[in-house]
Amino acid sequence: MKIVVIIPTYNERHNIIPLIHSLQEQFIKIPHDMNILVVDDNSPDGTGDCVRAERDHSSNVFLITGKKEGLGAAYIRGMQYAMDTLDADVVMEMDADFSHKPEDVPRLIQAIDEGADFVIGSRYVNGGSIPADWGLVRRMISTGGNLVTRYIAGLFSIKDCTAGFRAIRVSLLKKIDLTDFRVQGYAFQIALLHQARLQGAIIREIPVDFINRKSGETKMSIKDILEFMLHAWWIRFQSSKTFLRFCVVGVSGVIVNVASFTLLIYIGLSKFLASPIAIELSIVSNFFLHNFWTFAHRERTIKLHIRGLKFNAVSFVALVVSYTTFLILSIINPSGIPQIHQVIAILPATLINYALNSNWAFKDSKES
Repeated sequence: MKIVVIIPTYNERHNIIPLIHSLQEQFIKIPHDMNILVVDDNSPDGTGDCVRAERDHSSNVFLITGKKEGLGAAYIRGMQYAMDTLDADVVMEMDADFSHKPEDVPRLIQAIDEGADFVIGSRYVNGGSIPADWGLVRRMISTGGNLVTRYIAGLFSIKDCTAGFRAIRVSLLKKIDLTDFRVQGYAFQIALLHQARLQGAIIREIPVDFINRKSGETKMSIKDILEFMLHAWWIRFQSSKTFLRFCVVGVSGVIVNVASFTLLIYIGLSKFLASPIAIELSIVSNFFLHNFWTFAHRERTIKLHIRGLKFNAVSFVALVVSYTTFLILSIINPSGIPQIHQVIAILPATLINYALNSNWAFKDSKES
């Protein structure tokens, strides 16, 4: 079996050669034809030149270059080259910065040998880990990304949806039109995983320890995070009639929220008091619409008043998130238009609302 480890790079001159050498040491333990494909985005620091020099005396090292378009674009380019030119049977995704340990590669390949189609080096299953010194923001990005993917994009059973350390059978990839992906950055990871699920792939998660990079800078940007969030919602939009109904109810809730907020301000109420009252009014209207329309098709053994209590509990969490966001925006920009702050504050609450209501308050009893 021919396996190609694809490593996207941009300004990784200090990491790439030590990583190649470490991988070559691990390849000795694997009973397959192991290869390395570096996909370099024309790094100005000379990463490509380093790989070219290494390639001259390593027959299993390959390099392709192209303009910098994002992680997803690099992986698509690399996977197509691995399939069409290198005739790979399996491809692997791996970061260039040693955040994925080379000694874990044999374990991912073993899972392929045991019958899996798609193997994830998972940080969030038992035995896996993230760095203990990660700051709050980094933890929120990673954990939040996984929650969004699991509960918004619908990949509930996968613990680490955003992992970048994976092994995938080419027979599976050939069923997926990579050129049809409308993502360029980190959203590629969930787009590919979602398509694998649609194809009925056997997916396994192998615990790994994620390590902080020792050299260089992270490549994730605000643009990547926004694309990731939007694509998770797009997946849900495409695949779920329930989600479409949830969105319609959400829009009606926004109308109720903003209209009542504006009315309360008009009659002289403080905006800091008007905000939670408006939120609560929208919560009540949303409950009845969700109960008798959005989730009406689901089998539910829980009585209406219990569902109402659960919905209120979820709504309280959403209210806290929404109101906190509103307060922060009001403090940061006290001269801003309060209605705009109110609308922005609704967005994070919507994510929490759908995840908890769909999977708890209005959960289908057949899924229990």
